[in-house]
Order: sequence, then C-alpha cells, then structure tokens
Amino acid sequence: MASGLDPLRVAEVLVRPAGRGAGHGGSGAPAGRRGSGYRVGPRWVLTAAHVVRGAEPTDPTVRFEADRAGEWRASARVALASDKADVALLEITDPVPEGARPAAVAPPTYGAVPDTDAALPFTAVGFPRFKLRRDATSLSAFYRDSCHAVGLISALSNRREGTLELAVTPPGADSDPDRSPWEGMSGAAVWHEGTLIGLVSAHHRTDGPGRLAAVRVDRWYELLTSDELDLLHRHAGLPATPADPALPAEPQDAAERPVGLTELPDNLPLRELDGLATALTALPTVGDRTALALVLNSVDPVVAAMSPRSSAVRLDVLGILRTCLRYRGTLDQLLEAIRLVEGDSVGVARMDQEAVKLARRHRGADDGR
Repeated sequence: MASGLDPLRVAEVLVRPAGRGAGHGGSGAPAGRRGSGYRVGPRWVLTAAHVVRGAEPTDPTVRFEADRAGEWRASARVALASDKADVALLEITDPVPEGARPAAVAPPTYGAVPDTDAALPFTAVGFPRFKLRRDATSLSAFYRDSCHAVGLISALSNRREGTLELAVTPPGADSDPDRSPWEGMSGAAVWHEGTLIGLVSAHHRTDGPGRLAAVRVDRWYELLTSDELDLLHRHAGLPATPADPALPAEPQDAAERPVGLTELPDNLPLRELDGLATALTALPTVGDRTALALVLNSVDPVVAAMSPRSSAVRLDVLGILRTCLRYRGTLDQLLEAIRLVEGDSVGVARMDQEAVKLARRHRGADDGR
C-alpha cells in the first residue's frame, strides 16, 4: 500500500456530455464538464460518480501533470459509477506513456475518521473553477491550475447526509454568483494522516465558500453492492472490510512536549519545516488573522515586525517560522503562545508531534560540526 498524497497521481477528469460536439475549451480540454480524481492503480482512477454521469462511451479523458514537462493524458472507460455512494472507478484504455509507468502504482492506504468531538487535519488536490487563469502567451487561451486544499474536518457535521465537512480557506470574490467557485474539485481524494478517507463530492452554497462536503470511504461498505465493492477491492485496493477509524492523537502531557527548539540551525531549508508548517496552518488560531496577530504580539516584537507577510496562510506561516529561526528562542515562544490560545486539542497535539520530529532530526547538529 502507498501512503499519502502523490501529486503525480492527481488527475483532471475531462468529460464531454453525450451528444456534445468535439469543441474545445481552454488549455486544449474538451468542452463540457470536468472534475478531479486520483490514480489508485496502474490503469485505475477514482473520482466522483456525478463527474462522469452521462458521459459518452469514449469519454472521459484523464490528464496528469497538465501543462508541465511530464504531462500525459489518456482515454478511459467508466468501470463503476454509483450515484448512491457518489464514487466512480475509471479504467485507462489508452497506452500509458513509458515515463508514467512506475515499477508499481500501489493502491493508497484507505481509512476512516471517528464520529467524535474532534477537528482533524486533511489535505486534497483538485482543479476548481476559481483556479481558472488566462494563459500569458495567448489572450484567447485559458487553463485551470491545481488547488492544494488544506484544512480541518469537522467530524460531527453532516451526520444525516453521511459526509465529511471540510473547512477550507474560501476563494476570493467571485464574479459569477450563479456558479460555485469550487466546480471541478469534485472527485479529489481527501487525505488524513496519509490515508485516503473520502472524495470531495459537493459544495453546498448555504454552507458558505469555506465549506466542502466529501463522501466517506467507510460509507462505501454500506452503500455499494457486493459486486461493486469487489471491483474496488480488486482494482483500487479497497480493503475487503472497513478499516477501524483513525482515532485522533491524545493531547500530550506537558512533560512530553518539546523541551525546546532553540538549537535548530537558522538556515533550515523549507522542506524541513513542511510538517510543522502544515500542522500550524490547520489550526483555527493561525487561520484567523486577528488571532494570529494576538499570538505574534505576545512573542518577541521583532518576529511580528520582521516576518514576511502573505495573504496565503501557508506562505505566511513559513515566513514566520524562518524569522523565528533567526532569533533564538522565539520559535519556542510562538508554539507556547499557540498552546495557550488553542488549549489542549488534536491540532495542538499534532503541532507538538511535528516539533518533536523536527528537534530529533537536528538533535546534536551542533556537536557534529
């Protein structure tokens, strides 16, 4: 089993509805509907069923690494489409390019989240409408870029619907109020702690622009027939029986928290800060500009004054972390201030776990000089 989101396996799903001519839209994509998906086997892609509903027999087309050096696309057939569970399995029917044939495209690890009072971090990559861009090389050409959505799952929301509620950073103002800015995100795989737990399925406009709904992997066992489950088991690697819910980590005792990050080198590459930045970005305090300003003002003033600021939360967090590394002791101050504001929570526990990992990776770095 593979673990975690691999961007090379994220797919755009392009669908021309039955009876539609062969006109084309931006970036060479067939006119019609589009969604997102994820490659779960050498020739198999998961997406949402409503994305491919009504597709012509020769459709859909799946496209990987769009407009990048490794781009490839292929025709596919709909091997499974369950409206009840809103899940579809596509089989790639064209030859797969040599460069896109890893030794083994292992299926993902599937999981579930518990129905408990918890806010759990998630990540997903898809192609929503608000990512539509004009190609700088052609005034008449458009393309749709990827969106890496990072946020929190509200585990007890949408219980009647049986979906996961995903809290995300909302897009900016939309010039077309009659269409959702999240169109095209449907079918994107939703990940928690390296396990695939669902697929984005809907944006309920009444929930506001900062909430999405996702079908739950564990619900497939209730909503699919035995033949459909067998198909997903054989080709997508879905376990024959549902996995136990991934229980949230217990908040750590004070004695288990990091003893300090003051000895970290001040020139750490951004990749070393990825885990801590991801955990911080998922915290409500960090996502709220007013709350984050309160936290920063409680730390050494030089951090608030000199941190590179960005409208993108993740870039802002990375800038704050890099600034803290330059002023010894302020990173510990930052984390302690966040603990005070957030209290004991799953998100804080994850932040502390990432801090421990970071400290362990660089423990004794000074001794080895």
